[in-house]
Amino acid sequence: MNQKHLTILTGASRGMGLAMAQQRIAAGHDLVCLSRKTSESLAAQAAAAGVRCEQWPQDLAQAEAAAARLEAWLRAQDRSAIASVTLINNAGLIPHIAPLDAIPAAQLAEAMRVDLEAPMLLTGAFLRATADWTQPRKVLNISSGLGRRAMAAQAAYCAAKAGMDHFSRCVALEQAALPHGARICSLAPGVIDTDMQVQLRGADAASFPDRGNFVGLKEKGVLASPADAAARVLAWLDRPDFGSNPVADVRD
Repeated sequence: MNQKHLTILTGASRGMGLAMAQQRIAAGHDLVCLSRKTSESLAAQAAAAGVRCEQWPQDLAQAEAAAARLEAWLRAQDRSAIASVTLINNAGLIPHIAPLDAIPAAQLAEAMRVDLEAPMLLTGAFLRATADWTQPRKVLNISSGLGRRAMAAQAAYCAAKAGMDHFSRCVALEQAALPHGARICSLAPGVIDTDMQVQLRGADAASFPDRGNFVGLKEKGVLASPADAAARVLAWLDRPDFGSNPVADVRD
């Protein structure tokens, strides 16, 4: 039987997420993408390549429903046709850039649901559904340097990414005790030229003391393109020692 590698990816409709999806299709992987919007170009690329690409329109602020759907879908798959399975938690958002007491409660709650609750629920669903699989299983959490360095006006994003790092450490310990445990890594991908960077550069300097640093990154031309960043992240994912360090930085 011709087995296929399966990648499940959140936030695949734009930026580095879209670039990772495109590169995985080019490598012959089957894909399941969870994003607010679907991508016609991604569907066309998959059809031309003859690989499966399911796109589930999904608001990850409603992660419980997404996790239940993913778990049921994985349980229904013919595992004998799958060579490996990987979950990439890539989706993320930044709420209003301001001190914590100036962020509307609804925005703060949504950011924490998308940036931390969704990766945890999806990872739990993925691990439950594939618990008795013997194929290689991986979880790649896209973290950030801000999960390891405090920044004013970024309390929500910093806290969510720090939480992602630490829950990855916990899951790594749990899976290491199992005979066919999954490997997990929370990986900071470096600075990337995405809409999130535009949001940071456009923030009110009076509320965001580090705004100038982000403007400088753009002016100095040090931001990686989404395609280049995706290639580096996927190369890390494909390393034979992936997961040996559950919290890492692609620049290491």
